[in-house]
Amino acid sequence: MRFEIMRLDDVDGSAVDSTVVDAASVNRIVQQAASLGQRIYIRPAESPAS
Repeated sequence: MRFEIMRLDDVDGSAVDSTVVDAASVNRIVQQAASLGQRIYIRPAESPAS
């Protein structure tokens, strides 16, 4: 499964950038964001149309 992770602006909470990663990478990104004090939003990535 793949997830979209968006980094959020500290002031207004709007998405600054986003990336799509596999499930194995989510924990590493969450740990990194926590250590830097970044706000992130994680949701399942949409599957590409077949």
